[in-house]
Amino acid sequence: MTTATATESGATATAAASGANATQRFTTDKAMSASTPPERVSMLAREVLDAVHRTVREHKVTYEEYNALKAWLISVGQDGEWPLFLDVWVEHVVEEVASENRDGSKGTIEGPYYVPGAPELGSDAVLPTRDGEQGTPLVFQGQVTGVDGSPLPGAVIEIWHADADGFYSQFAPGIPEWNLRGTVTADDQGHFRIRTLKPAPYQIPTDGACGKLISAAGWHPWRPAHLHLKVGATGHEQITTQLYFPGDAHNDDDVASAVKPELVLDPRDVEGGQEVTYDFVLDRADRA
Repeated sequence: MTTATATESGATATAAASGANATQRFTTDKAMSASTPPERVSMLAREVLDAVHRTVREHKVTYEEYNALKAWLISVGQDGEWPLFLDVWVEHVVEEVASENRDGSKGTIEGPYYVPGAPELGSDAVLPTRDGEQGTPLVFQGQVTGVDGSPLPGAVIEIWHADADGFYSQFAPGIPEWNLRGTVTADDQGHFRIRTLKPAPYQIPTDGACGKLISAAGWHPWRPAHLHLKVGATGHEQITTQLYFPGDAHNDDDVASAVKPELVLDPRDVEGGQEVTYDFVLDRADRA
């Protein structure tokens, strides 16, 4: 993926446009919680500020560096990239804390490009694609069970992933609304089968504020190829996860630090593409 790529409609996808869409989607879909007690807000805010103060003192931050930081923080907001910044560099630690007592399948970050309400496609699903959609055909199948091994009929699997250029529908122009997105309902034994196209590795947007940070710090902007999923069932905890492919150059240095060994798939080459099986294990919602 390049920093700005022309889609089939002739429009150009940019970090600013993608970031604005991600910000709008976040404010639309994620309810702001007002239930955090003031004393916890005070404690968390104070410790974050104390960490900043320690960094300034320890590294003798100059006014020139401080003003550069102010300018960059302003540009993050102007580019609509706070969801991207937080999801790439902070969310993986929040997810680690949230799932530290989970017994079932491993989760990882949601990222900024989830959209609820994808079309229902049944238990044997074909994700929507454009005519001539690029990518290796992929059959992704498995079973959803509880930690005791019992099948979870009617489990709901939401799946979404980028196209071959690294763009997500609803966040880049010229892509149909539900392209490479769907909601799959497992059968009476918890089985599902999804036909899609293998995604490619891609760079996070680099023409905005996050790209400026990456360039200034000498980092790289790459994410390995991955499938996004949310998996849930009645009476069980929903997990949010991503699944990766072996041999990807950035499985070990993902810019979002989201790869876990348990989330790397083992695909098999089959006629016309690849096939992979991955089972999900969900914790009960009422577990102690």
